Amino acid sequence: MDRVSQAMAQETSDSSGSDEPFLLSAGDDESGLITRTAEVPVQLTQLEQLSVEYNREAEVLWTFMRPRGRPSFNRAMLRDFVRWQELIATNFGAGKVPLRYLVLGSSAPGVFCYGGDLELFQRLIREQDRDGLVAYGHRCCEILHRNFYSLDLPILTIGLVQGAALGGGFECLLSFDYVIAERDATFGLPEIMFGLFPGMGAHSLLSRKIGTAMADRLIVSSKTYTAQEMFELGLVHELAEPGEGLEACKNFIARSRRRHTGMVNASKAMKMACGFSIEELKRITELWADTALQLREQDLRVMSRLVAAQGRVAERNQ
Repeated sequence: MDRVSQAMAQETSDSSGSDEPFLLSAGDDESGLITRTAEVPVQLTQLEQLSVEYNREAEVLWTFMRPRGRPSFNRAMLRDFVRWQELIATNFGAGKVPLRYLVLGSSAPGVFCYGGDLELFQRLIREQDRDGLVAYGHRCCEILHRNFYSLDLPILTIGLVQGAALGGGFECLLSFDYVIAERDATFGLPEIMFGLFPGMGAHSLLSRKIGTAMADRLIVSSKTYTAQEMFELGLVHELAEPGEGLEACKNFIARSRRRHTGMVNASKAMKMACGFSIEELKRITELWADTALQLREQDLRVMSRLVAAQGRVAERNQ
């Protein structure tokens, strides 16, 4: 049993006092009267690269990425995310399975996510396959856009960062309502190192959150930032000590329970004020694809070295 499974098992034991499994039906309300029997869809347990567990007492859906190979958004993981969002939007909410919090973390040791599938990108670039690059980017944009708008559900979305969040991994986190990061987590957008730029949300989200000048600084610097620096910029909302991120996440959920409605609608109001369209995201992605097709062989070699370095880190952390 890995650290995530152990923590979730402990939470189940603490909250319910029984040996019931996580994925079960939602039934009794607080008065003891049975109001409905809404089943959590079993398909959520069958996703290849996402581990999903539902806590009935706290009305939390915990999800942890479990990538195959290098911890990145490979095509299979993107398919899982699309299915994950469809199942949540269809089966949770008013009159269905109750849900207040949606949490995303990673079970890859020392890594939240390295972002885009750079090995795939290299192949598509060498083949001059613009359609392949655009299709990948559009899918990422659709997932991010739906997450930014909380799947049209009255929920708070929480990104839990334990390790490195780079490239698309960083972009992904920008779409969450609340981000909790352990102090030794790192963040960065390394794409400029090989002549590219982050093309799946960074410009739209960073410019709205911290302004265009600071957004441009993060995007073109290729610097790795600490969790403390992200906290000072307002991109991380809460810091936890190393190894305590999961506990900090559970504590946040417990603290915010009574103010949940206010927090959900405050977040919704902010999105009304600074929202953006899926069309904007897709246009930027198409510019990203056109830029990628102009990369030189030396740029692709830099990309290869980054892939190799990240792979070595992932192997050491196993």
